[in-house]
Amino acid sequence: MKVLVIQHAEIEHPGIFRSFLEEDGHQWFPVYINQGDKLPEIDKFDALWVMGGPMDTWEEDKYPWLVKEKEYIKNAVVNLGIPYLGLCLGHQLLAEALGTKCGPSNKSEVGVLGVQLTDEGARGVILDGFPDTFKCLQWHGAEVKKLPEGCKILAYSELCQIQAMSWGLRAHSFQFHVEVEENTVNDWLSLDEYSLALKIAKGENGAKLLEEECRKEMANFNKLAERLYINWLQTASRV
Repeated sequence: MKVLVIQHAEIEHPGIFRSFLEEDGHQWFPVYINQGDKLPEIDKFDALWVMGGPMDTWEEDKYPWLVKEKEYIKNAVVNLGIPYLGLCLGHQLLAEALGTKCGPSNKSEVGVLGVQLTDEGARGVILDGFPDTFKCLQWHGAEVKKLPEGCKILAYSELCQIQAMSWGLRAHSFQFHVEVEENTVNDWLSLDEYSLALKIAKGENGAKLLEEECRKEMANFNKLAERLYINWLQTASRV
């Protein structure tokens, strides 16, 4: 399988999913859209993954490539039926590509926090094997405000009602992170937007606190990530 991965920051990559892809003999090809990389013809790939990033979906004047990226995602998902996985910003971009809007959260979610499956999520394939409630890394101040037409909510939290969603059989996206590795928090802190959000949420000692929270949950993060990856492969194989 050849997976095209759109990245909005060099350090915000597929994380531990990279190891799973390599172990299974799949190839992944990053496109650094924030650095001016051109989006290749998607029909040359078997899947599209869209990662997170510090920008917001509505900042099209500041990041004009967002317009083309949303069109690209829509074409891949709606017109071509390319299997899709979106994380954080990739979750929000899918929502906008499908015709709805994102906006600032009423309250940011930053830290290791709980998420709960909906009945739809518990019955479906993509989150099969997940407990009804689980912990994951959250680091966002924006959210999908309205569910796109034809989508289903798979998971939610107290502060964010659309933590995970699906469109059709092969497009899935998640506001939360389970792709976390040992160096994820430290790497992401190099982005000013993330560093500021963490300080606001957890204070000056926020980095140390979050690294410790992630360290305690790392085994569970990795277990959930592997489960999600296996489930995604099953959905990607559907015709």
